[in-house]
Amino acid sequence: MKFKAKNKIFLAPMEEVNDIAFRLLCKKAGAGLTYTPMTHPLTQQKIFLDDKPVLQIFCTTTKNIKEFMKKHDKKVSGWDFNLGCPAKTAKRHGFGVFLHSNLETIEKILKLMRENTKKPLSIKIRKSDYTSKIIKIANKYCDVICIHPRTQSQGYSGEPDLEFAKSLRKYTKLPLIYSGNVYKKNYKKFLKDFDYVMIGRRAIGNPNIFAELTGKKIKHKIDFKDYLKLAEKYKLPFRQLKFQAMNFTKGKQNSKKIRLAIFKIKQVEELKNLEL
Repeated sequence: MKFKAKNKIFLAPMEEVNDIAFRLLCKKAGAGLTYTPMTHPLTQQKIFLDDKPVLQIFCTTTKNIKEFMKKHDKKVSGWDFNLGCPAKTAKRHGFGVFLHSNLETIEKILKLMRENTKKPLSIKIRKSDYTSKIIKIANKYCDVICIHPRTQSQGYSGEPDLEFAKSLRKYTKLPLIYSGNVYKKNYKKFLKDFDYVMIGRRAIGNPNIFAELTGKKIKHKIDFKDYLKLAEKYKLPFRQLKFQAMNFTKGKQNSKKIRLAIFKIKQVEELKNLEL
């Protein structure tokens, strides 16, 4: 299947951050695609997919993948298999980047995912000794590859290895999405070497970055009140509202003072009165 998107600038999958309200705002601001946080095929939590995102899964076996995909396939733009998470939790359970050496399992999972959707299928992968071997497997089943060229030990710090990411062209003809320190001043440079880019941390608390990068005209600058309206609509938990309120303080004057005030807030009505 040929991979298509509204534009070349996507919202990267991020744990905690990418709830449905935040994703909808990023899409409104111009994100070409939005990605869900990592989701396990055995999850019992309700999943909101009104933004028609790419649904990213993580797992170490094929258990319940078929049933999970059948349940949600009509509501998504595509599917992604996470092979990049470097967190301690991933290490403990053997998923994300810690699955890299288990090539047989990776192939079984991708094969099953391919069999259960006609939507675009991708992997999000990190730099490791196994990256090129995994890409050769992905060539059989996937429509696009996302590369975050940091190692597991780097986590989200240190410089991404741009030359390593570029070298992956030797192993695939599939479109490449670049992820890692993408922002307003450098995204055009990355788009010369890659087909698409993902915005991650620069989008936290700032969905407007997509309007800035894509040139999309929006009626007004998106703020926390816009988030709060959607969060209430989807009945997101209060702790999530406070978490996102903290994120929306980024770049504000007196942000430290505002965060201290948010920390003390105990009711939604108090959040509504915040000037963010």
